[in-house]
Amino acid sequence: MSIAAESFFLTPGFNGTLQQQIQQMVSEGIVRGRYRAGDKLPSSRKLARHLGVSRITVTLAYTELLASDYLTSRGRSGYFVSDSAPRQPDFAQPQQAQKDTVDWDRVVSRQFSRHELPSKPDDWRSYPYPFIYGQADVTLFDHQNWRLCALRALGKRDFETMTADFYERDDPMLIEYIARNILPRRGIAARPEQILLTLGAQNALWITAHVLLGQNRTAVVENPCYPGLRAILNQMDCRVVAADVDEEGLLPDALPSAPDVVYTTASHHCPTNATMPMERRQALLDRAARENFVVVEDDYEFEMSFIKAAAPALKSLDQEGRVIYAGSFSKSLFPGLRLGYLVGSEAFIREARALRATLFRHPPGHIQRTVAYFLALGHYDALINRLNQAYKRRRTTMDEAIRANGLEIAGQGSFGGSSFWMRAPDGVDTDILAEVLRARGVLIEPGRIFFAPQTAPRNFYRLAYSSIAQGRIPEGIAQIANAISETGPK
Repeated sequence: MSIAAESFFLTPGFNGTLQQQIQQMVSEGIVRGRYRAGDKLPSSRKLARHLGVSRITVTLAYTELLASDYLTSRGRSGYFVSDSAPRQPDFAQPQQAQKDTVDWDRVVSRQFSRHELPSKPDDWRSYPYPFIYGQADVTLFDHQNWRLCALRALGKRDFETMTADFYERDDPMLIEYIARNILPRRGIAARPEQILLTLGAQNALWITAHVLLGQNRTAVVENPCYPGLRAILNQMDCRVVAADVDEEGLLPDALPSAPDVVYTTASHHCPTNATMPMERRQALLDRAARENFVVVEDDYEFEMSFIKAAAPALKSLDQEGRVIYAGSFSKSLFPGLRLGYLVGSEAFIREARALRATLFRHPPGHIQRTVAYFLALGHYDALINRLNQAYKRRRTTMDEAIRANGLEIAGQGSFGGSSFWMRAPDGVDTDILAEVLRARGVLIEPGRIFFAPQTAPRNFYRLAYSSIAQGRIPEGIAQIANAISETGPK
């Protein structure tokens, strides 16, 4: 049977080339059974004319399908569906959707969906004023060199290593670079046995909670703090205590008695951006030694240092192995990378590695090797330098716009970062403010979710400048000021 050229059509907005779209149309048709073994494909000339593309585009698509055994060529007769082409199992399709009769509220032992986390619209890039945290500006990323590193990782030399199952191990090339180049920038010395790769900082914090906490144990979190950490700890059977912070971060003297684990963002507090001074860090370590507890340090955004150099990590002062350090490449490279790492005593890393192995063994090998090359070839440092220059300009522009419009800064990092922590007037609910602004094309992050729920104020919010063009900042800030004046107390 001959397949009519009219059965093919191009889909607007396809994420790929015309050649790839033609390959996908043919391969999907074969796999799903619409085209069967022996069916003849339209000639390249006929299909090209029907689709309005060049004949070479169709020819190249057919050639790729031939190499993948979807098609076979019969001399001058043309292309046919191969007898050995991939195809789906021929199962009978259900006539109608199944009715779900399970009482999931009863069956589910814990309802994880009840934990509130920050949200942002999927189409945030379409908003003219996206002051949202944690998203990358693709115009600043070094896509060309990242692509070259990814291709190198796929090369024959690395392919066997990359495709092997590391079991519980990580890519030694990446671990070595972290140990010799990344950690020394934070004043940390660590052996490979003391480093574990994770799927981002969130996964790193989850691992620490499951290794260190359980019934009859107490975890201390900063108030306000990273909402993802609170969601993790709420899943545990431990006691969670919120300790208020001031303009210099966590206060060691204000900690509850007999904690087991204290979580802190000492160098760049989330979300206020406060930096804990050295004497307070030492006081925290001294108390940890006296009361025999462990400190987990989430050291995010230390690379974004364009005002002055970031302070050494809390882990760098640790002489007893009491600090577990969590780092991530998700902010400095791009959030979709989902690659972070834990640094701690070998005994802790051994348990963390065993826990990780029960979940996913290790992060994907190709991602690990690509990042290793990107770091080793100097592209990472060049990217950080470019980001710092861009962020410094945006920060200056935002700072000027905030002050010109009479808005109040509640906290800002002393060495850089990518956001401002803001306070609206009393009586302004920033959840409502965010909805008003969203309708006007402005995205902000309400601050309520960062605080302990029982005492959460509603007039704080965060403004990030990592994902908004510098030229749009002044008008966006003006929009925020106007909305506050409209929604605030009269």
